[in-house]
Amino acid sequence: MKGATSTDSSSSSSAAKSKKPVYSRFSQQELPANRLILTPASIITAFIAVGLIFIPLGLVSLFASDSVVEIIHRYDVDCLPSEYQNKMVEFIQSSSTKKTCTKSLTVPKQMKSPVFIYYQLENFYQNHRRFVKSRSDKQLHYGDKNAISACAPVAQSTDKSPIVPCGLVAWSLFNDTYGFSVKGKSLQVNKKDIAWGSDKNYKFGHNVFPENFQKTDQVGGAKLDSSKPLSEQEDLIVWMRTATLPTFRKLYGRIEQDLQANDMVTVVIENNYNTYGFKGTKSLVLSTTSWIGGKNNFIGLAYITVGAICLLLAIFFILLYVIKPRPLGDPAYLSWNRNPGGT
Repeated sequence: MKGATSTDSSSSSSAAKSKKPVYSRFSQQELPANRLILTPASIITAFIAVGLIFIPLGLVSLFASDSVVEIIHRYDVDCLPSEYQNKMVEFIQSSSTKKTCTKSLTVPKQMKSPVFIYYQLENFYQNHRRFVKSRSDKQLHYGDKNAISACAPVAQSTDKSPIVPCGLVAWSLFNDTYGFSVKGKSLQVNKKDIAWGSDKNYKFGHNVFPENFQKTDQVGGAKLDSSKPLSEQEDLIVWMRTATLPTFRKLYGRIEQDLQANDMVTVVIENNYNTYGFKGTKSLVLSTTSWIGGKNNFIGLAYITVGAICLLLAIFFILLYVIKPRPLGDPAYLSWNRNPGGT
């Protein structure tokens, strides 16, 4: 009995020992570590370095933005006949009203090719949840005509046949058109490669063709060429990359010809798109680009602002360090030393 008791106690003792974690410097948090000590000199140096880098970057960005030549012309009101100034929706919805108007734009400075053509819409919320979800990516890419469950209220045509492409996003496709000429000579508009290559290759099928599009009782925007697959309908692809803000621009095409200063560009506009119903605006934009893209002063101003703040902070810390210095790690500033009688 005594032998059995000693055996049991020794086995339980070894079992208890086996449950102990294996010692390691990692588990006991004994690994060596480096702690960065932010001395006044290092902080002041960092602020000065950021300021000296950011301010020149901002100035270069502003210079690049200023080199962009841009013409913006709002035409939704200008293209209305005088008798329809107070009946805008009636004008745009009527099939008997003349929608063509001609405008002249003066080139302020030389615009080197390519000159990008954009249409700009305001107060159009493409980021609205119900609008964004009203599409079928499965249909757009794979051609599954019956994948229309998310496309309401534009899912089926009048005879209950599925619409390809379905949904509000495609149905509201922008349908204003522009024709350009200078000194009586027509300017060709290149509409190839205006959409992202990833969208054309991976989001829109090469074997998916429009079907029953804009054949409901209520017509939305532009029509599509039923003989071309969706991957080649670049106006549609550009439109269906929905914008995040209510004011946005989308690429219409390119003029691959230089425009000289003081040239008078004649634009023939087909004013078809209904922005009057939701009190939106339409503008035509001609723009060149620089190495940072289009005209955008925000990037340059942001760099300059951050750089200036860093330099001001560096100057402030220098003055503070000179006027009222204190030794690094002085224990007199610890709370229990500053208020020894406190709790």
